[in-house]
Amino acid sequence: MSSDVYATVRDQMVGNQVRTVAVFREGVLAVMHAVQREQFVPPELRPLAYADCALPLPHGKRMLPPQLVGRILQALDPLPGMRALEVGTGSGYLSACLASLGAGVRSLELYPDIAAAAREHLQAARLAGKVEVLEADGMQLDASGVYDLVVLTAALAEEQPRFQRALKVGGRMFVVVGTPPVMEARLVRRTGEQQFLGKTLFETCIEPLEHVPAPAPFRF
Repeated sequence: MSSDVYATVRDQMVGNQVRTVAVFREGVLAVMHAVQREQFVPPELRPLAYADCALPLPHGKRMLPPQLVGRILQALDPLPGMRALEVGTGSGYLSACLASLGAGVRSLELYPDIAAAAREHLQAARLAGKVEVLEADGMQLDASGVYDLVVLTAALAEEQPRFQRALKVGGRMFVVVGTPPVMEARLVRRTGEQQFLGKTLFETCIEPLEHVPAPAPFRF
């Protein structure tokens, strides 16, 4: 497709998909208009870049659908100068949107080939200087009070305190918690050194984060 056609379907994605799930924040909509999602999709899938679905990536991973990206961005409300941690780089599209909203992004990706492709995508979008992609296991994260924003692009069966601890006081985290078919998207705020406040935003279903310990079995 030509650049003009991509621009048209990008507008349709924002109007017909993202807005329909009550994403109205103007900065988020503007960024999703501006970031060329087709640059982050494997070449053979570019005709589907703006489809309302999760697109396949290597190792059984999936690129989050546009509606979910919009909801994540609206919930986190990134502002210029904020420091963001993304666990699960994937294609780099969410990283690009966060960076385009002014956040400095550190993104952790378990698979080297996915990380390398994301770096190429970000370079093509002229955003490589705003996003640091590291080959790392998010479950090995050891940080405290570092980030204004944390976002996990894969689900946790139950909350893992290591990700909450990475927030600064006043910071916000987007995380999906649960097991299929029931998962909840949650926004967690760090309100004090040892205080956290969680809020359920909506129901969704995404793939689980790798290397997360299985929850303890329920006992009567």
